Amino acid sequence: MGDDSGRGTSSFGRSMKAVMWSFLGVRKRRDLEADATQLNPLHVVLAALLGAAIFIGVLILIVRAVVG
Repeated sequence: MGDDSGRGTSSFGRSMKAVMWSFLGVRKRRDLEADATQLNPLHVVLAALLGAAIFIGVLILIVRAVVG
């Protein structure tokens, strides 16, 4: 867990995972503190935008399925 060699896509993957857990609101304080020191802020912003787009897309699909 304390491995700092995760740069590049692995860092973006960790950012995406952190954002998804944050969307659910179930982050441990230890993980939150590790994220704050290890994750690239640009990756977090991109992961949040991607996560929000996926969430909106799923909502649109659900509404179309129910209404249509």
